[in-house]
Amino acid sequence: MIAVLSCLVIILLICNVFQYQTKKARNKDLIYITNKLEQITRSHSKEQILVVSENKQLINLLIQLNQLIDENKENSRQFVKMEASMKRMLANISHDLKTPLTVIAGYIEILQNQPYINDQERTRLLQKVHTKSLELITLMNTFFDLAKLESGDKEVPLEKVNLTEICKNNILLFYEWIQTKGLEVVIEIPEKAIFALGNEEALNRVLNNLISNAIRYGADGKMIGLKVFCDETHVYVEVSDKGKGLNETEQESVFERMFTLEESRNKAFQGSGLGLTITKRLIEEMEGNISVQSKSFEKTSFTFSLKRLKG
Repeated sequence: MIAVLSCLVIILLICNVFQYQTKKARNKDLIYITNKLEQITRSHSKEQILVVSENKQLINLLIQLNQLIDENKENSRQFVKMEASMKRMLANISHDLKTPLTVIAGYIEILQNQPYINDQERTRLLQKVHTKSLELITLMNTFFDLAKLESGDKEVPLEKVNLTEICKNNILLFYEWIQTKGLEVVIEIPEKAIFALGNEEALNRVLNNLISNAIRYGADGKMIGLKVFCDETHVYVEVSDKGKGLNETEQESVFERMFTLEESRNKAFQGSGLGLTITKRLIEEMEGNISVQSKSFEKTSFTFSLKRLKG
């Protein structure tokens, strides 16, 4: 009996020692984790918290903490990227607002300082003021449209649309401009109607942006293409040209706010830099995707896809 009691006492002592050692090790790990977390937070470090342990609860805690650290790093990276984008956007908007405002002020100053100017010249100057005023209104409307899309305030109701018909109508709108530029038009649109889940107004704007960009930036390739094709689940629309195109960096950034090619900052290529950003947002609102591929003077194509609906 005494031997049994002695064994029980020894076992209890061993358990107590083991629990004490486990608790001590756990407390040490928790103190380390706390200090490391404070250090990472304070220094914005990219480290992770690493602890060797067999405690499943502690291991699960570390997994969750490291996931939060990774998410925080990604959020910080996105914030820095967005901040730089916003600064560039504000700088470009300031530039685009300043230019027409300066021109308008110049024309008004001429009209004020030359009261005896002839009617023909007065009409010409007033027309210039009107044109520049419309440019300002268009720029501001474009900016507010993007703000509404990104804040979720702009509704894009989805319905069944005839995508082939919409594409045909939009390419026809650019007929005179294409003829003026002397471009070859390669159109591959099926005769049979293809239907998709979309919004006609949004699609008109998307196609207007893509086709006008292809003409504006790809005119030196002397070709513009519009292709509609599909598979069982999706409909695809490709707008292409054979111009200078985009390098790899430009392809990665082309859908960002206020991204503009170098040429677009001169008089021949005026642009707010919001068109493709709005295009991407509209496609996403229609539950679709858009991508770009480019090889200089061979083919630059913007392709978007929408869910296909049966006719």
